[in-house]
Amino acid sequence: MATRYLNLLDYSEITGSAPIALRSHGWRAKCLQRLVRLDLPVPRTIALSFNAVRAIAAGQVPDLGGLVARFEPGQLLSVRPSAENPDWGGPGAILNIGMNDDLHARISESHGEDVATALYLAFVQSYAQHVARLDPDMFPVSEPCLPALQAALYDYEKEMEEPFPQDPGKQLAEVLRSMARAWEGTSARLLRQAKGAPADAGLGLIVQAMAGGFGATESGAGVIQFIDPVTGVPQITGRYAERGQDGDAISNNPQAMYLTRDPRGPSLEDRHPDAFAELVRHGGICREKLREELQIEFTVVNGKLTVLDALKVRRASRAAVRVAVSLAEDGIITRKEALMRVTPRALSELLHRQVDPRGPRAVVARGMAASPGAATGRLVFTSTAAQASASRGEKCILVRRETSPEDIRGMHAAAGVLTERGGMTSHAAVIGRGLGVPCIVGATGLRIDLKARQLHTGRAVLNEGDLITIDGTVGEVLLGEAEFLEPATDQWFNTLLEWADALRDIDVRANADTPADARIARDFKAKGIGLCRTEHMFFEDDRLTVMREMIFAGSAQDRAEALTRLLPMQRSDFIELFSIMHGLPVCIRLFDPPLHEFLPHTREGLKQLADALDRPLSEVTRRAEDLAEFNPMLGLRGVRLGVTVPEIYEMQARAIFEATIETGRRGEKVVPEIMIPLVSAMREVELVKARIDAVAAAVRVEKGQPFEYRLGVMVETPRAALRAAEIAQHADFMSFGTNDLTQMTYGLSRDDAGRFMSYYVQAGVFPEDPFHVLDTDGVGELLLIAAERGRKTRKGLTLSICGEHGGSPESIAFCRDAGFDYVSCSPFRVPVARLAAAQLTITDDDSGEKMPDLR
Repeated sequence: MATRYLNLLDYSEITGSAPIALRSHGWRAKCLQRLVRLDLPVPRTIALSFNAVRAIAAGQVPDLGGLVARFEPGQLLSVRPSAENPDWGGPGAILNIGMNDDLHARISESHGEDVATALYLAFVQSYAQHVARLDPDMFPVSEPCLPALQAALYDYEKEMEEPFPQDPGKQLAEVLRSMARAWEGTSARLLRQAKGAPADAGLGLIVQAMAGGFGATESGAGVIQFIDPVTGVPQITGRYAERGQDGDAISNNPQAMYLTRDPRGPSLEDRHPDAFAELVRHGGICREKLREELQIEFTVVNGKLTVLDALKVRRASRAAVRVAVSLAEDGIITRKEALMRVTPRALSELLHRQVDPRGPRAVVARGMAASPGAATGRLVFTSTAAQASASRGEKCILVRRETSPEDIRGMHAAAGVLTERGGMTSHAAVIGRGLGVPCIVGATGLRIDLKARQLHTGRAVLNEGDLITIDGTVGEVLLGEAEFLEPATDQWFNTLLEWADALRDIDVRANADTPADARIARDFKAKGIGLCRTEHMFFEDDRLTVMREMIFAGSAQDRAEALTRLLPMQRSDFIELFSIMHGLPVCIRLFDPPLHEFLPHTREGLKQLADALDRPLSEVTRRAEDLAEFNPMLGLRGVRLGVTVPEIYEMQARAIFEATIETGRRGEKVVPEIMIPLVSAMREVELVKARIDAVAAAVRVEKGQPFEYRLGVMVETPRAALRAAEIAQHADFMSFGTNDLTQMTYGLSRDDAGRFMSYYVQAGVFPEDPFHVLDTDGVGELLLIAAERGRKTRKGLTLSICGEHGGSPESIAFCRDAGFDYVSCSPFRVPVARLAAAQLTITDDDSGEKMPDLR
C-alpha cells in the first residue's frame, strides 16, 4: 500500500496545472513547469517529490512500470536532480536510460551501428561508474566501437556477477536509488550545508524524455544565454554541438559551433535559422515572464527545437548589479526586488580591481580574504623596501609575518599586503580595508626567510623581486601577473545605491584618517566621518621626528614646545578634512596608541634615532625600555595618556578648534565631534573634558570667533558600557569601538585569534568569528545595556558603532533594530553598508517585525 501511495501521489507529469512546488519538488521541476506554462517546447517530464526520493533512499523502491508507460516505447530517458536551491548541487545527470541490446539493434538499422554503439557505450560507462559504483578505471572513456562496447558489457557482468540490466524499468529504478542515496550521503550533506542548505534539505528528481536525434547531422544540442556572465552586457553567448544530446555535449567538444553568425566558423543561426529565431523569442519571453536572465539548454532535431531545461545564468558581481537594475528599469521587477537581488558582498567586489575569472590561476598559497580586490607586484619584505619600490614607480606586494603601526607607510606604498599571521580584524586587515588595498592575512603554510629574502609557500620558493598577484577577494596568492577586471562603479552601480538611499533609515559614515580616505568616503556618499584616527597622521617622516622629540622631552614644557611644531600640521589636516566633507559631521578620535609604537624596535633603528636626536644611544635605549609594556593594548594609551600627558590632547583640541574657525571663515559651518578613546570611568571624561573646554574658551578669546563642538566617548571597555549612565552625563555621543570591546569581552587578541578561531567555529564553540561578525549575544548585550542606560541619562544621546563590524550587514541589522543613529566603517565598505541597510528596511516592510527602538 505504501508503494502504491508513493506511485499515486509523489510523482506526477509536469503540466501547467500539476501540483509542483519549489519546496516539495525543487527548482528544476518548478522551472520546467513555468516553461510549460509559457508554451515552450518541453519534452514529457515526470517529477518525483522530496518525499518520494527520501522513500527511495530508505529502500522503498516503487513499481516504475506506470511511470515508464507514460513515455513512448523505446524512448530514452534522462534523470536530473532538482534541489530547492540550484546552488546546493546534487548528483550528476544520467542520460540514455533505456538503452539495451534490442534498442542498439534497432538504432543500428535506422541510424547505423556507429551511432547506436556510441549511445550504448556511453550509457554503460556512466551506469557502471555512477549507479553500480564500479571502479572508473575499468570503464575509461574510449573511442566508441563495437569491441569497446562488448568489453564494457563483459567487464560489467564479470564485476557484478550478473549481465548488464536490459529492462528499462530496472535501469530507471537503480538510477533513482543511486541518486537518492548519493544525496543522503555524509559528504554530500556536509558539502551542501557549507553552501547554506539546511540539514534536512530535500532532493527532487525529474525523469525526462531524451530529445536527441541519435547523432544524426541534422541534430544537435547546446546552451544559450542572453547576457555576458561577467559584465551583464546584453549579448547572445553559448555554443551548439551537432550530434550532441544535451548541453554537456559542448563542454569539451572542439567541434562545437557558434550560435550567431560568425566569420570564424559555422553557426546555429546558419544551419537552423528558424530554430535560432525561436530560441531568441523564447529568451525574451522567459526574461519578461520569469523575470530573470536564464540560460536555456536545448536540442534541435531536423530543425525542430526542444527546450530541455533553463536555469539562472551564473554571473559575476558586476553582471548581477547590471541585470538587477536593467530588469527594474524595464518594469519587469520592482526597485525593491532589484535591491534584494544583489548581495552586499557583490558591491564590495565592484569597488576594486578583480582577477578576471575567465583567465588562468596558478595558486601557490591561500589565506583569509581580508580586504577585497587584486593587485600584481614584486615581492618585498619590509616597509622600507615598499617605499623604495614606490619611489621608483614599481608596484610591490608587502609580505610580513604580521603588520604593526610602523608598517603603515609601507602599506600605503604597496599595491597589496600578505601576512603569515592575523585574522579578519588584525592590524593588516583593518588598515588594508581602510586604504582599499588588497590584503590576505593568516596565509597557511607560508614561511618567511628574511635573511635569504625568500618566501616559502610549500608549492614554490619565491625570492624578493619575484612577480606575484594577490586576490584579496577570495584569499589566493597567484604566481606571476593575472588578467584583471577594472572597478565597476558605473551607472548601474550608482543607480542601485540611489535606490538604496531612498529606502534606508540608518545613516552610514566612514572611518577616514587622511584626506585621501575622506575623498573616497565622499565619493561613496558617506554621511560624514564617524572615526578619524588622528595617530595615523603622525607616522609621516617629518611628523614622526617631532613626535619622537616630544616623547624624549624631559618636562611638560618641553613636550608642549615639541607639540607646538605639530600643531600647524594637525590644523592643516583638519582643515582639509572639513573642506572635503562640506559641512558633514566629522568625528575625530583623540590620540590613542601607546607612545612606544612611535619608537624603533631594532638596535639599528634606535642608533639612527640617537643620531637624529643627538642623544646618547644608552639614553634612547633606556627611554624605549621604560615605555615598553607587557600588554600594550591594556597599558598607557587612549584616555590614560590624555590624563597623564595632557599636552597631547590640548594640542589636538586647539588644532581642531582653529581648523573649525578657519573653515567657517571660508563659508562652511563645521561642528566637530571630539571623541575620547578607551574610557572606563566618568572621572576620566571629566578631567579631559575640563581641559578641552578650557582650550575652547582660550581659542574663542584669542580668535574672537564663536564656534560649537560636540564631545563624546568611544566605548571600548566593558566597564564603560556598564557605567554608561554616569558617563553620558558628560558626553553628547557614544560610539562603540567593537574591535577592542570584543577583545576585552572575550579576553582574545584579534591578531592572534585567527590561529585557532576556525577550529572554534567548526567545533561550535562560537557560531562565527566574533571579530568578523558581531557577537550579538555577549558584546551585543553590552551595547544594549550601554544604549539603554546612556539614553536614560541623556535623551538625545547619539549612538553608533565605528569598529570594523560597522560595515557588516549583521551588525547593521543589530544597530538599526536597537535604535542607533549611524554605523561607521572603512570607506570602501560604505556602499556595502548602504545596500545592506536598505535591504533590512525592505525585509522589515515585508515581515512587519522589528525590535523595539531605544530612542
